[in-house]
Amino acid sequence: MTTLSEAIRTTTPAQPTQPTRATKPAQAAADATQTADPAQTAAPAASRLRRHADGMAVASFILGLLGTLVLNLLLGPCALVLGTLALARGTARRGRALLGLTLGATDLLILALLVTTDGTVSWHIGG
Repeated sequence: MTTLSEAIRTTTPAQPTQPTRATKPAQAAADATQTADPAQTAAPAASRLRRHADGMAVASFILGLLGTLVLNLLLGPCALVLGTLALARGTARRGRALLGLTLGATDLLILALLVTTDGTVSWHIGG
């Protein structure tokens, strides 16, 4: 029968040895990247993606708004694509992305209305 201290001593893993000092700078950089916390390296990437998604949401809104006046055929689909991408990437400006989607769809509806009533794809004022 073993005593408690002997059981603890046998089940405790040996202390890891200190890593030897790297002789090459490339090895030191590799060792530093292996010991870096993945959560810390992922945080800046997530922040950068969110900023891009926020920019896409604003761009979607602006293009959708401009598309109601000019270039419906070009700006409407761009607003739809950017709004969808912004929502898919988790933008903090969800309302602007949704407005961009709505305005992009409205652009295409205005285009369809213009084509069916006038037979043209552009605005004109007057008769």
